[in-house]
Amino acid sequence: MRLLPHPATENIELTEVLRALSDPVRLEIVARLAVAGEMTCTVAGDDLGVHKSTASHHYRMLREAGVVLTKQVGRLKYMSLRREDLDRRFPGLLDSVLNSVLGVGRP
Repeated sequence: MRLLPHPATENIELTEVLRALSDPVRLEIVARLAVAGEMTCTVAGDDLGVHKSTASHHYRMLREAGVVLTKQVGRLKYMSLRREDLDRRFPGLLDSVLNSVLGVGRP
């Protein structure tokens, strides 16, 4: 298993998180991760209505902003929300976003 490059918790910037969450496709990915926990990129991208390369771009944006943690196991990449890191940096932000999308804070 190897982790892809991510910003350290103290380097996660609010503007980058908000930029990542401002796109409807990325917001849908985050909502799916909030419900499912950890998912492969393939499963997370099912039925998004975007090409594989576009989905990869969205995954990278979320990872580089510090919203998701991506690890590679063999040929598969797994994503999960960095909920604890985001809550530490910006308390309540993720719950507010998820509440607006899913109607709940912590699924």
